[in-house]
Amino acid sequence: MMKRDKAILAVIIAATIVVVISVFNVNKEYIRIENAKPLAIQSWKSDGGAKVMYVHAPQLPMVDIRLVFDAGSARDNGKPGVAMVTNSMLDLGAGQWTTDEIAERFDSVGTQFGNDSMRDMAILSLRSLTEKVLLDKSIETLNAILTQPKFENDELERTRKQVLISLRNQQQSPGTIAGKTLYKTLYKGHPYATPIMGTTESIRQITRDDLLSFYKKYYVSKNAVIAIVGDINREQAEELVEKIFKGLPKGKHAESISTPEPLKEAVNVHIEHPSTQTHILIGQPGMKRGDKDYLALYVGNHILGGSGFGSRIVEEIREKRGLAYSSYSYFTPMRVEGPFIMGLQTANNNSDEALKIIKQVLREFIDKGPTEKELLHAKKNITGGFALKVDSNKDIIGYLGMIGFYDLPLSYLRTFNDHVEAITIEQIKDAFKRRVDPDKMAVITVGARQ
Repeated sequence: MMKRDKAILAVIIAATIVVVISVFNVNKEYIRIENAKPLAIQSWKSDGGAKVMYVHAPQLPMVDIRLVFDAGSARDNGKPGVAMVTNSMLDLGAGQWTTDEIAERFDSVGTQFGNDSMRDMAILSLRSLTEKVLLDKSIETLNAILTQPKFENDELERTRKQVLISLRNQQQSPGTIAGKTLYKTLYKGHPYATPIMGTTESIRQITRDDLLSFYKKYYVSKNAVIAIVGDINREQAEELVEKIFKGLPKGKHAESISTPEPLKEAVNVHIEHPSTQTHILIGQPGMKRGDKDYLALYVGNHILGGSGFGSRIVEEIREKRGLAYSSYSYFTPMRVEGPFIMGLQTANNNSDEALKIIKQVLREFIDKGPTEKELLHAKKNITGGFALKVDSNKDIIGYLGMIGFYDLPLSYLRTFNDHVEAITIEQIKDAFKRRVDPDKMAVITVGARQ
């Protein structure tokens, strides 16, 4: 068989394996944890100082890799959108390859590559078969993306146009407008205030030098966490880490982010929008990852508005009064205090009533806390469903990245249910009374006044 024919056959085999595994994933999502055994999470530092999080999952010949950098929009430093644009352009030409050639290299071995940018973190992800020839090509390409991005001006202009189109579309979305306004109101003067995608003005002003400066400062080994889950042993994982980071400067970890100031008084912001429904968001700075009150607030919020049907907010807003199809509450813990948010969408002429009711529900919950029946139901719901949240490689890699990035204990997943079971009504009441002030909330409404 000629060398060219062998190469074609290898690609066909790889593609066939990916199709088979993809079909498997439709039903199974990804690799189930065998016999629901606790995850054996291992962690170490790479030669360059990156934190490594690793779980051996040999059920399928695949590996998931997630690189997490402390390089989210909180690091924009007066240039909103620079973190997001930098992250999105890493694979648009790198090393000796163009954008199309990088995509072709991944496609030829059945590898999936992705990237994303949030307020705290920037992410690169890769999913590959573990066959040596296929994995080596994937890792070589990933290394070039990580260590040799080109940030060419023509790609920057294309990216700029795409982002500007997205920003224009967001201006037509009352939900997006409400969300941006809430963050701006809650975090005035804080890095969390600026939108992840930046603004029309800031995106137009971003230059290639801005991207290079941001990349060189934050895409360094000591500012990275790498999570690995799959059919490779510890020794192979260590080798893989060093190949991925080869050529990347050690640098230093990003500086700490300041704690946001709590709201000093209630704030009400209304934005007129030609919509038939009013979008309502109510919030204040909430809690951070690793917060001592995390589980009490988490379990309590499950009862308040975090569990859909059966939660108090849904019961009062939807079931009893039919004011909204969707209503909810949630905490978003981040590096520092992320927001506590309650929200709903309702007909414009029902907005005042819906706002009044959801505030009442919050006050009553803070004053009286949950009932024994509600707490028991919440615990069963949370602990019973937790196994499904860590039953696939896709789930596990996300948790590993989060645990490593926020410096949570390696026992976090193993002990989660036990800690939930230990939460009491008094702990929930105490945490909510200390951490949620119904008299100092920001209320954002976007819709047409009646």
